[in-house]
Amino acid sequence: MADETDEKTTPPLTRQQRRLLDAAALIWEDAATPKEAAYMARELVQCSLPHRNPGDTPIWSRKNGNLVFSIQPGYKLDPVTGKHLYIGYPYGTIPRLLLYWMITEAARTKSPRLKLGHSLRAFMLELGLDPNRGGERSDARRLREQMERLFRSKFSFERIHGMGGKGESAWLDMQVAPRGKFWWNEQDPEEALLWGSWIELGADFYKAITAAPVPIDMRALKALKKSPLALDLYAWLAYEAFRAHKSEKPRFETWDQLHVHLGGEYAHPQHFRAKVKAALAKIRVVYPGLKLGRRQGGIEVLPESFPALAPRTLDGEWTTL
Repeated sequence: MADETDEKTTPPLTRQQRRLLDAAALIWEDAATPKEAAYMARELVQCSLPHRNPGDTPIWSRKNGNLVFSIQPGYKLDPVTGKHLYIGYPYGTIPRLLLYWMITEAARTKSPRLKLGHSLRAFMLELGLDPNRGGERSDARRLREQMERLFRSKFSFERIHGMGGKGESAWLDMQVAPRGKFWWNEQDPEEALLWGSWIELGADFYKAITAAPVPIDMRALKALKKSPLALDLYAWLAYEAFRAHKSEKPRFETWDQLHVHLGGEYAHPQHFRAKVKAALAKIRVVYPGLKLGRRQGGIEVLPESFPALAPRTLDGEWTTL
């Protein structure tokens, strides 16, 4: 008779694994409601924000084909000294969640003026952040810091056709949110204030992000929120799935192409490839309509794929768009 202590036991699920499985159960069973629908600008799917802090550098950029996306960090006034302070770059998961919220809200309200609300706690819950976590690395403190970094920065999109100074170039330089007001106190997220916080998007930025946004599922975003690479890869796959489904042709990108526009912070392509495969395993759990091929050397998205917010019948089956 075997000793009971020799039997293998299944290790308990981590918090992230439970979050993925809970989200997957909801997504597989029910189509997203209008409140669970989110959007990301097409250009920001093709070229994403920094994963890590670029540090003290005057400009940061990422390239995808002939599209170059650049960020210039902003400055703010020090109320004590009267001097302008360097704010720094938006990076990591929080600015991505903010962009999803901003683009979704701008598309919903048809207005560049976005109301952030009277309570920091309520806004954090909308983004899937934890208002109860305290300390130096609290979600409230990180959110306030990244909001300033994102809202005060300048984005640029530039397309270059031709080489050696010949050909055509087009650019669009935009301030993300040139106007706004914060009343919140990150040390007391529960406090409900009489005056609501708000931002007003720059006119060009507002037009750019609402021109052709990519629809995605907010439930999946909240499940993937610990990894900026997973958030970027999910949005890119949703976009490519839509293109493959519409064209009825597979979409393929090599590992080198993906590395340029999604993983520039990874010095070694092999390391990036391993990270993508780990993120891809999580994404497939919360993206039931995604169908990938077996082509070697990159990622192939098949035309049998459905967009992340594809309509479904009452019994949960996918329908043709």
